[in-house]
This record gives sequence, structure tokens and C-alpha cells, in this order.
Amino acid sequence: MNYRKQLISWLFDTSQKVYTNLFKNHQPWGISRADLLTYPDTSFGKHLGRFLDINGFELIPKVERHDCYHILTGYSTNVEDEIALQCLCFGNGKRSPYLLGAIILGTIILPDYLRYYYKSFNIGRNANSFHHYDYSKLLRVSIEEFRLAIFSKAYIQTIHNNS
Repeated sequence: MNYRKQLISWLFDTSQKVYTNLFKNHQPWGISRADLLTYPDTSFGKHLGRFLDINGFELIPKVERHDCYHILTGYSTNVEDEIALQCLCFGNGKRSPYLLGAIILGTIILPDYLRYYYKSFNIGRNANSFHHYDYSKLLRVSIEEFRLAIFSKAYIQTIHNNS
């Protein structure tokens, strides 16, 4: 990983802790990766559990929704995908100081991905709104049906091709 990506990774790690403690006042879900892995195979929750398991993560209390965005959109956790995911969410109407900071710093520090970020923004803009859901209540929903309610079939096919 080059130094610019390392810088962004450090900024994400550091700022996420501060942002979560200062600005997130809702209750954590209280669900573990092991709990999610017991959900039905086709469920959103099971896919979330697998994602966490593959990456060696647990849900981050109070910002669990972020990992749900990864599952829904098919974006990985590498630095450029993290920024692209924020661009997609911005295109979908999500607004927060953290999201705006990630997009601004990400495009300044990694301008070589600007085309990818713009494409991601447009995917979000063309999708049905998804940033407002209470994902803790959607864990048993079929991931395929959920994606079909949000994205075009063509976009969903790209998620499958990249999996």
C-alpha cells in the first residue's frame, strides 16, 4: 500500500473513533459476527456475517450501518473502495460531516481514482434511496430482493461478477 493510502487508512481509523464517540448517540445493535452467521444463507444478515468473518471484523458499535452498505453495494474495504462507497452514499442523498470529510480528503489525496469516485456517485444517484433504513430490522430479508429494490439489475450483475 502506498503512503497516500496508508495516510487515508490512518485518518479513517483515527477519525472514526472520535466521530463515533462524539456524534453517534443511538444504541449499538448488540449483534456479533457469530450471531449473524446463524441467519439463513440467503439473508442480508448472513452475508453481513460472512463479510465480517472474511475480513476479521466485528460490527463497530453505533456505526453498524456502514458495513451494511458494503454488503448492499458490493464495495470492498480497500481504501479507494471506502472513498468510492462514501461517494455512492453521497449520490444517494446521505449527508454527514464524516462522509463529506472522507470524500474531500479522499479526492485530494487520491485524485487518480476521481473517475471511479464519480462513477460511484452516479450509481448512488440512480439507485433508490437506501441510506435511511434501520438495517438492524432488515437482517432476515433476502439480500437479492433487497438489492433489487435498490439497484438496477445491471448493477446487481456487476456485484455478482466481482464477488
